[in-house]
Amino acid sequence: MILGLGNSFCHAQTGGTKTYEFLNLPTSARAAALGYNVLSISDNDISLVNTNPSLLNPEMHNNLVLSFVDYFADINYGYATYARSFSKTGNFAATLQFIDYGTFTSADPTGTIQGSFGANELALNLSWGRSLDSNFSIGASLKGIYSSFETYTSTGIAVDVAGSYILPEKFLSISLIARNIGLQLSTYSSNGREDLPLEIDLAVSKRLEHVPLRFSIILTNLQKWDLTYDDPFLVETDPLTGEEMHKNGLSGFPDKLIRHFVFGAELQPVKALSLRLGYNYQRRQQLKLESKMGMVGFSWGIGLKISRFQLNFAHSIDHLAGAPNYISLSTNFSNFFK
Repeated sequence: MILGLGNSFCHAQTGGTKTYEFLNLPTSARAAALGYNVLSISDNDISLVNTNPSLLNPEMHNNLVLSFVDYFADINYGYATYARSFSKTGNFAATLQFIDYGTFTSADPTGTIQGSFGANELALNLSWGRSLDSNFSIGASLKGIYSSFETYTSTGIAVDVAGSYILPEKFLSISLIARNIGLQLSTYSSNGREDLPLEIDLAVSKRLEHVPLRFSIILTNLQKWDLTYDDPFLVETDPLTGEEMHKNGLSGFPDKLIRHFVFGAELQPVKALSLRLGYNYQRRQQLKLESKMGMVGFSWGIGLKISRFQLNFAHSIDHLAGAPNYISLSTNFSNFFK
């Protein structure tokens, strides 16, 4: 149970079959509001480079972002990113990413309380990005990973690679990102290495020319076609015939296809205010309750420019039992010394 803790909490919608699943949790409040953890928006937002290093550019020099997420139960996670630019070598960002699962009671096989223990994971990331020309940019991140569940520990290493095609005059940006390519350096037990949560995503962002409205479409998990997770314990059967009951909604090819799509919209009525909305069909299908679907799969958020600071908030309805809140605060230190 301890070894599966991180997987079951962090990425339940895909079955929790990999290790270090916390790497795929949304860290940016802006990205979470738009439905996912990857975006291709090219507007100098430092909070987006942790999952898309190809967005790093000289305008992010001396930028800092802090993010905190009030997740389910007593689980909290967050990250901090700081960026620097160098004319000859490119643009760099350092990120510390962590998740704390809280404190647990330790007991022996007879149920006698032995004390308590903690569970946490963290990653230290170094990202690099630069432009190849006026339209193309590339980026990569190197991640050192540490995971601890009671007395079980593991370390790993991973890389992300990304490329972006940006047309400023068309307000269009497209990014292809491959994340978490790596391996465990040390394992929790002697049972062998576990796979990391490799993910390949394609993100598209388009802002309308005469309206302050931007649309985002993300194609997720391109490395795997079928994202459905069938839990045999959740199969509903007819009480009279014993036959499996068919669920309403999409099925077959349309269902498998739309599970890869995440949709988001961002409205900026004034320069200092952004309103955001997202929809994640895959999340809705995996975490909804058939008897009461509610707004599972939807997310929303707001962005405020306050003096020298950018404040972003998001609320993601992941399950009827709970909805995480995301807060990100960013600034450019250079603005304090002008």
